Amino acid sequence: MSIVTMFQTTPRMLMGVGSLNQLGEEAKRLGGSKVMIVTDRGLMKAGIVDRAIQSLESAGFTVLCFDDVEADPRYEIAIRAADAARRDHVEIMVGIGGGSSLDIAKVASILATNEGPVSSYFGIDLVPRRGLPMVLVPTTAGTGSEVTPIAILSDEHEKLKKGIVSQYLFPAVAILDPQLTVGLPPAVTAATGMDALIHAVEAYTSKNATWLTDMLAREAMSLIAKNIRSAFTNGTDLDARSKMLEGSLLAGIAFANAGVTAVHAFAYPIGAEFHIPHGVANSMMLVPVMEFNMLGNMTKFARMAELFGENTSGLSERDSSIKSVEFLKSLSGDLNIPSQLREFGVQDKDVPGLARGVMKVTRLLANNPRELTLKDAEEIYRKVL
Repeated sequence: MSIVTMFQTTPRMLMGVGSLNQLGEEAKRLGGSKVMIVTDRGLMKAGIVDRAIQSLESAGFTVLCFDDVEADPRYEIAIRAADAARRDHVEIMVGIGGGSSLDIAKVASILATNEGPVSSYFGIDLVPRRGLPMVLVPTTAGTGSEVTPIAILSDEHEKLKKGIVSQYLFPAVAILDPQLTVGLPPAVTAATGMDALIHAVEAYTSKNATWLTDMLAREAMSLIAKNIRSAFTNGTDLDARSKMLEGSLLAGIAFANAGVTAVHAFAYPIGAEFHIPHGVANSMMLVPVMEFNMLGNMTKFARMAELFGENTSGLSERDSSIKSVEFLKSLSGDLNIPSQLREFGVQDKDVPGLARGVMKVTRLLANNPRELTLKDAEEIYRKVL
């Protein structure tokens, strides 16, 4: 107990089949009469947002919808959402969707109440005042954004993804209804599920991990490792979907406090420049970064193999650590995750610039269990070309 640590998370969470129906009552607790739903057009067409609108209108709210969210959204989308919220005097923000929709809702909520350009908030604890109260409803078992004080936006001018970290990005309420994830296509289930697993892995191996984040990360890894293949191959398996959502939630709480590490640092440049979906980018970089990081904390890497269900009886700590990496490589293959950056147009000539982009993500590299150099970054990218 010689080091002072802090733990924070979303103060109120509802979870269970049909919990979306309580959205109106939860919003009523926050006061106000006008709500803006932030989502994407795919979810609007799927009818999920209609259920949310019905719950809110039944509780007496006037409901507006902003459905211009895109994958890996540019920061300009958040500005447009905030402008709409201010123009229509919105009092509560509801984000429904994957990480992109939730992050746009979070950033729009603070832009609606704070002056200044969004660029002034990139970094840690730079947001002066609380934003509009929020309710976040994830439709993927992936980002864990509903329980993190973090939002990631794309800056196309610098070809980077940038983060805003602030206590004001926690929602007032998170609603996790596993029914909303049942319709996810297998490829989305795979990418988002791997993203959640990587959150748990990186939180567990982060330099800032604590006994509390370790407990959450271990349970998240166990839940996701046991259920992700079932959710991928049988999308209507509600039990597997529920356990994946639980795992994503726990992983989100863990990494919100312990931080993620170099896997995300490598994913940001390729996601921003080559538009590789976030979960896919993370998954592609996972194994080479794990191989590099393994020496930084072999005890935890060995423990992960057990959490993944691997038989480590009689193995040395080093061989058990290798088992954890082999499991993740096999899992990515089973889930049909792309394995080569060339599939997305990345060439060897792009590597130096991408590696320089990695080294700019100092917020995450500071958590990494092993120090990383520019040369290391280039070698790691080349392993997945």
